[in-house]
Amino acid sequence: MSSYKDLLAQREALEAKIQEARKVEVAAAVAKVRELVADFGLTTEDVFQAPRARSSSVKGGTVPAKYRDPNTGATWTGRGKAPTWIKDQDRDQFLIK
Repeated sequence: MSSYKDLLAQREALEAKIQEARKVEVAAAVAKVRELVADFGLTTEDVFQAPRARSSSVKGGTVPAKYRDPNTGATWTGRGKAPTWIKDQDRDQFLIK
């Protein structure tokens, strides 16, 4: 069974090997990418496209008012929390025709 100090030393040696292997593989990957970019004449925009903007259908739009307070003229679309002037009442009387 290995001692604590032996295991720490093994971990340090393994981490050094990991860093060296990563450095070698990253260098190979970068070389391959540069070769592909040169072969196909790629630009930065080709490789790193800007994130797509959301379509207008995803964005929330304005909704016409469905209810109106006859006293103040305040309106409500019927979405979200109900305003105090319509809360706990029959909503049919406030419908906008």
